[in-house]
Amino acid sequence: MVVAKKWIYAKPFDGLPKDENFRLEEETLPELGENEFLAEAEFLSVDPYMRPYMSSYPVGTVMIGGQVAKVTASRNVNFPVGAYVFGNFGWRTHTIVNLERGSTGLDSKPYVLPSFGKHPRSLGLGVLGMPGNTAYFGFLELCQPKEGETVVVSGAAGAVGSIVGQIAKLKGCSTVVGVAGSDEKCAWLRTLGFDATINYRTVGKEGFAAALKQAAPKGVDCYFDNVGGYISEAVLGQMNLYGRISVCGTISNYNEGRAQVTDPQREFVFKQLRQEGFIVTRWAKRWMEGIEANLRWIEEGKLTYQETVTEGFERMPTAFVSMLTGGNTGKAIVKV
Repeated sequence: MVVAKKWIYAKPFDGLPKDENFRLEEETLPELGENEFLAEAEFLSVDPYMRPYMSSYPVGTVMIGGQVAKVTASRNVNFPVGAYVFGNFGWRTHTIVNLERGSTGLDSKPYVLPSFGKHPRSLGLGVLGMPGNTAYFGFLELCQPKEGETVVVSGAAGAVGSIVGQIAKLKGCSTVVGVAGSDEKCAWLRTLGFDATINYRTVGKEGFAAALKQAAPKGVDCYFDNVGGYISEAVLGQMNLYGRISVCGTISNYNEGRAQVTDPQREFVFKQLRQEGFIVTRWAKRWMEGIEANLRWIEEGKLTYQETVTEGFERMPTAFVSMLTGGNTGKAIVKV
């Protein structure tokens, strides 16, 4: 008999999530059916997308999200006991997975993790998982960076942005500017190879455009947008002709009202810009390509990662809120 713990979406979010939005429950799992397997969570992910996505789910739903888990019992030959898997099983300690029922959530199917060599399995939630592929495909496919160009990355110290900036340098971009929310994060970004950084909290809304002009005096060719709001408005104003913008998220708006942007369409018309939003599962059929490329760069010493680890399944909401308010550097994960 296996007793699973799970975090429930107990009350609709209103602004920044609070304790009252979550409820910890237990359930006794049934015996495995044909082709099912039991996954025991080792690491769980907390990501910005969970905040807007959960608003479309009914109260009483298990919180969504990915995890790295160990197969502890199985009646499915493709998921043998002892294998480690990635799956969108939600905020649960144990999950019975039935692929035919389609009960794994979101848009991707569980898969057995490839070998990461000497690197930790938790990277399956970060640089060697969804965030890493978000950076790889979202930047290379949509921004299509060219040698010598200037790139700006907002939310640059997060799991996705920190990888985007490094890939930009790998592809020969001459100036890569990272926007983050503390001097410590900005200093870390410079160790990754970012040419310039802006602490948006220090310069403030009124001073951001001037700080950007100083960091990117030749204008901006590619913008990887994780935040939206006034930061993106300022970047739009300094885009070069035929610039490309990849919109990954608008985290500044997730817990607030809609940002007031004056007239963004004007910039698109007169600078002939191209902007495209995306969800990384667009490249599901090429998933392993991104993981293999990022792993190869890690092995070659060209790509660096960092994790912010919270210990204990009971602290999932704490880790989630901390991530939403900028408490993490690199990928935010929870170790069960």
